Amino acid sequence: MAELHQAPTSLCCCRKSLPDSGGRCSGDLARPSVGLGLESQRCPLVDVASASNFRSFQLCHFHLDLRLNFAVKEMSGWLVLDLVPVQPGVCSLILDSHPSLLIHSIDCKVPGAGQQEPVSLTYRVDPFTDYGSSLSISLPTAAVKPGRAVQITVRYTTTDGPAIWWLDSELTCGQVRPLVFTQGHSVCNRSFFPCFDTPAVKSTYTATVRVPDGVTVLMSASRSSYSKQDRVFQFSMEFPVPSYLVALVAGELQHVDVGPRSRVWAEPCLLSCAVKKLGGSVERWLGVAEDLFGPYLWGRCDIVFLPPSFPIVAMENPCLTFIIASILESSEFLLIDVIHEIAHGWFGNAVTNATWEEMWLSEGLATYAQRRITTEAYGEPFTCLETVVRLDALHRQLRLLGDSNPVSRLQVKFESGVNPSTLMNLFTYEKGFCFVSYLSEISGDVRRFDCFLRDYISEFKFKSVVAQDLIDYFLSYFPELKDAAVAKREGLEFERWLSGCGPPLYEPDLSAGSALIGPVQDLCDLWRNADPPDLEALATFDLSTWSTFQIVLFLDRMLDHSPLPHSVMASLSDSYSSLFDGLNAEVQIRWLQMVVRNSFYPDLPRVRAFLHKHTSRMYTVPLYEDLVAGVMKCVAVEIFYQTQRRLHPNLRRTLQQILFQTSSTNQNGSALPPSSGSTPPQEPTAAVATASPGGATGTTATIALRDVNVSA
Repeated sequence: MAELHQAPTSLCCCRKSLPDSGGRCSGDLARPSVGLGLESQRCPLVDVASASNFRSFQLCHFHLDLRLNFAVKEMSGWLVLDLVPVQPGVCSLILDSHPSLLIHSIDCKVPGAGQQEPVSLTYRVDPFTDYGSSLSISLPTAAVKPGRAVQITVRYTTTDGPAIWWLDSELTCGQVRPLVFTQGHSVCNRSFFPCFDTPAVKSTYTATVRVPDGVTVLMSASRSSYSKQDRVFQFSMEFPVPSYLVALVAGELQHVDVGPRSRVWAEPCLLSCAVKKLGGSVERWLGVAEDLFGPYLWGRCDIVFLPPSFPIVAMENPCLTFIIASILESSEFLLIDVIHEIAHGWFGNAVTNATWEEMWLSEGLATYAQRRITTEAYGEPFTCLETVVRLDALHRQLRLLGDSNPVSRLQVKFESGVNPSTLMNLFTYEKGFCFVSYLSEISGDVRRFDCFLRDYISEFKFKSVVAQDLIDYFLSYFPELKDAAVAKREGLEFERWLSGCGPPLYEPDLSAGSALIGPVQDLCDLWRNADPPDLEALATFDLSTWSTFQIVLFLDRMLDHSPLPHSVMASLSDSYSSLFDGLNAEVQIRWLQMVVRNSFYPDLPRVRAFLHKHTSRMYTVPLYEDLVAGVMKCVAVEIFYQTQRRLHPNLRRTLQQILFQTSSTNQNGSALPPSSGSTPPQEPTAAVATASPGGATGTTATIALRDVNVSA
């Protein structure tokens, strides 16, 4: 999953043989094997985002058998769960489900019990939250005993659920064939198949997918095969994964191998561009990561580029990263995105946060690991520059939300009914990164900390952990730090790091990037401190030689000081707008946000052109929010009516809410014109700002929306 452009990673030095597919039972939380003596003090794990009784069972394996029907936008088939009850007296199985799933029948078999025919089971569906329901299945008491395997088959059909995104051909890049993809993070896959939809439970899986002729299916699986005669794809994931990492995409897709264990998939019209952008870099990045954190555990490391309707920037589905094609415009952001997702192969996928209240265990560690990889591959100055851009965004969000806002905690406690996706924010990434950086700092040596992370992965691979597992393992790994009571060091207490609100208690030294960062700040000072600025002094700064991240940092910091005098905006436009026209969307959106926030009408045609060209959420939502918040709402409405047919219905609804405060639609999904007495646009709430810090604070939505599933 990913929001920003960072991700954790770490792994053991020597690959160990892995059990055969289907032979592994997972589901228990990891516990250190170093005898830390804390287990008796811990409460049983509770995941308030799951309605299931996952603690009563061990999920060994599951199988999906699905037929994809593009004409009616449905998936139909069955799910087979191989379960072992672990508690006595269990009389029901409760799975996470969704109102969009139509359950047809459920039956049960007990392997090896001489049972000839499956037994039909009764079930009921109950409300749970606005993002799901509970599926309660009555089990035959005579057959269900602790330690005895049981097999449950659920026959069902998907309809319009939040995990499944059907794209008409007009919404694909090639506009030739329709496409469908799934996005499970964080609690959406319960609308893909009934499951224990909690990161605490992992299992292997297999899948059979039947499709029309000409459709290629990919899944987040370690092995695959295809029968052309039957138009059937077979998949096997031989390593245990949580439900949210099961992903599927089907459409007109082609591939090119870009390394011995990686290939790039995309629609034909995108493929050559994607391959050219990535080249042999994926294998290089994997090699650097393995040198730091140990072997890559997943075998394949493929990447599929999806149309602009993909709701986030990238998603770390094991063996098959999903990434939005829009990011191909910016080589530097593409680099960060792919490396972040590679890092998740260690942190997040191999070792997973057990609940969504501790997402930083995946994202904070992944961000740290990503930056270790970029430091080794591209040098410390590059990493420091990228980090400054992100930490600037973090402090920008803090100014918006306030230091006492509870969403700034690393351990965010939320009530039942709260969608975990709304808690995806920069704190998960950047405050988490700072805490991991602090642990690295007090360990005494970054290479020593690399070894710790490598052994941490070796200890907990394919398991789910809580923060205390990481901390206990850290203190046992560095006993001198435990003896020195670093966990209780005044002002830097680990408990304060985890449960305290506000900014990070420590930030790493980024002075190694001063040669790149210094000129950016000097230019900002020139523009802010003089009206008009000294043209001779400005001439010493050649932005055409700057990197994308330098220009992004410059524009972000100028955005922080908006509104600017009209004369300054005019000078900025004269100096740079033509240059920005030829640069990537990451640069352009920031300049256009400056245009909108400063009501600089001479460059308004550039805003129109940008929104006519870009139809992805990460580039449209921030500009529409700024247009509505200022004096240009009528311009936003006009552009929306001109482009709405090319927007995914989910994005269309989001923009309608921004523009008209309601989500009224007619039957074909297009917007209804606002009434003559329509109310003013809705101001962003703290919850919106939490989920979408980019739109609310001026940083681009590639930071804000990366890991937030915005399917509503």
